[in-house]
Amino acid sequence: MKIENVPYSIVDWSKIPATEHKGVTGVAHWRTVEQENLRIRMVEYSPGYLADHWCPRGHVILVLEGEMVNELKDGRKHLLTAGMGYHVEDDENNPHRTSSERGVKLFIVD
Repeated sequence: MKIENVPYSIVDWSKIPATEHKGVTGVAHWRTVEQENLRIRMVEYSPGYLADHWCPRGHVILVLEGEMVNELKDGRKHLLTAGMGYHVEDDENNPHRTSSERGVKLFIVD
């Protein structure tokens, strides 16, 4: 990831309106800031959430609260709890998706 043409900025996440994104089950609420080639999100998945797609996009993710399972399409699954995170490149051949039994709050850069 190369961040370009993005000036120094302060974000007050409480002032960013949330958008709702339904999963196969549950719902995600995204607070999103986008500038040029950078997208930064504060995301909350409800209890019982399962993503409705396999994602090929690269991310840097930090779990702030709760826990989630990140699943790769090849069947590997990883439990991530508060303070853990992962990073993955843009990769059409190895997509991933998220689920959360109890709900989770994430900080995501992509």
